[in-house]
This record gives sequence, structure tokens and C-alpha cells, in this order.
Amino acid sequence: MAKLRILFDNFTLALLAVVAIATLFPCEGRGAVFFEWLTAAAIALLFFMHGAKLSREAILAGAGHWRLHLLVFACTFVMFPLLGLALKPVLTPMVGDELYLGMLYLCALPATVQSAIAFTSLARGNVPAAICSAAASSLIGIFLTPLLVLLLMGVEGESGSTLDSIGKIVLQLLVPFIAGQVARRWIGAWVTRNKTWLKTVDQSSILLVVYTAFSGAVVDGLWQIVPLGHLVGLVVACCLLLAIVLWLTSVLAKVFGFNLEDRITILFAGSKKSLATGVPMAQVLFATSAVGMIILPLMIFHQIQLMVCTVLAQRYARRPELPVESPAAQ
Repeated sequence: MAKLRILFDNFTLALLAVVAIATLFPCEGRGAVFFEWLTAAAIALLFFMHGAKLSREAILAGAGHWRLHLLVFACTFVMFPLLGLALKPVLTPMVGDELYLGMLYLCALPATVQSAIAFTSLARGNVPAAICSAAASSLIGIFLTPLLVLLLMGVEGESGSTLDSIGKIVLQLLVPFIAGQVARRWIGAWVTRNKTWLKTVDQSSILLVVYTAFSGAVVDGLWQIVPLGHLVGLVVACCLLLAIVLWLTSVLAKVFGFNLEDRITILFAGSKKSLATGVPMAQVLFATSAVGMIILPLMIFHQIQLMVCTVLAQRYARRPELPVESPAAQ
């Protein structure tokens, strides 16, 4: 039963329910406009709360580990995109051209913040470095992901300009985050005490975006366009991509001589992609009708990475504690 809870947690079930609701009752016309405004407000609130939650002291504590951060950024923004391009001959027959574009978009995204830190902590890795690396990846991705999307997919965003897309992403994501950092001195303690509420805002905003995106896609005939074989192939493709990335990050961390705690951090921070950042960015970078197809690979990859990394983190957590030398013994 516990293993089933890992596979099908409440948020996964909610995601599946939202996709089903969007399929049966898609929002159109004025309803779609209302949900787009509501989604934009929820995303702004989400990044405001993340800004208020993230401690500058925690970031500074892990900021000095520059070799680790460089490797994590290289895995996130170089290795992933190169793998997406290199695997095209394998992935395209499995998922089709449209979903392959979603795989490329997935490869261009920054790392996830919350789960990378949570898994590193559970596995007894270098938590301060994970906090710094994941937070920096998320912020850098605001500027770098649109450029990678342009290079990988030839897409410049709905506005037709990569700079305009970056400007919109900065306005929707970075400005609320900075506002949250400024407001932290007044509300930081309250946010820390109410982490459950922040998690609710986080998940609710994602569910809103998914509903809005899939509504537009369903209206345009998403489920008539995507065959069942391509959906099965997409699951296999996400498993294949994650397996290769986990293996490469593990090998590279060993090759560069990192200790076990740092290797754990690199494994979890360098192999994950952010649903919380990727879904709102897709709203800016792609037409509403195309967003459903673009984020479908991300949604599947997100769930697979959570399941696999949960198992890995628990295995690392079971390793014996190293004895700590007392000052007298030194």
C-alpha cells in the first residue's frame, strides 16, 4: 500500500482528475479568458510566496561550492538539451513530431527547487548546496530557457520575439519572486510557519494552468491528434531520458572527484526538471492551443522522476551514519 502511495499520491490523482475534467468540460470563450487571468494571478502569488520563503542565508551558505554548481548547471542546461537532440532518431518514431517538441521543451527547463532539496535532505546529501543550486537554476532559467527554446525548437514565443518572451517571463515570475524577497523581512516567519499553505498555492496554481492548457488543447482536438501508441511511447521515452541522465550525472560526479554528499546533491539537482516553472513558461512561449501538447511530456516526466528519485533517496538514506570524531580525539 505504501508503494502505491508513492506511485499515486494526492497531487498525481488531482492532475489526472484535472486532465479528465478538461477533456469532458473544457473552458471556452469568456470562461477561457477568466481562467487565464486567474491562472496568471495564482502563478504570481506562487512565486511571491517562494521569494518570501527562500532564505538568503541558506543561499549564501551553499554559494561557495562553485564546482558543484557549475556541474549541475551544465547537466541542466547543456547535457539535457544535447541529449534531446541526440535522441531525436529514437524519440520521434516513439512519440511523433508534436510530442517530440514537448520533449525538447522539457530538456530546456531549469531544475525543480522543492523536490531537489527534499530528496537531497532525505538522502543526507549537501542540503545548503542543493538550496543554492536549485534556486539559482530556477532564476537563471527565466532568461536561459527562452533562448534554449529558440535554439532547439525555433520558437520565439507568441509575441514573435525572444526578448519579449523573456520580458513577459520576468514580469510574471521574477518580479513577484523579488517582491517576495523584499517582503520576507515582514512575512518570512509567517510563510515558514505555514508551509502547508504554500504547498497548496503551489499545487493549485499548477492545476489551474494544466486545466487551462488542456482545455485549449482539447478544443483543438488534442486526443484526436495523439494516438494511444504515442502516449505509451512517451512514457517509455521519459523513462529512457531519465535513466540516461541519472547515469550520466552519477558518472560525472565521480569523475570530478566529489564526495558522496555532493554526488547525491548533483544527482538530484542535475537530473530534475521543474513542472512549477515549466508550465507557466509554456503559457508565455507557446500559443494556448499548443500548450497542452507541449507540457504533456513534462507532466509525465515529472511524475516518473518523483517516483524514481523517491526510491533512490530512500536507498541513500539507509546507508550507515559515519562516526563523528570528538574534539578530544583530534
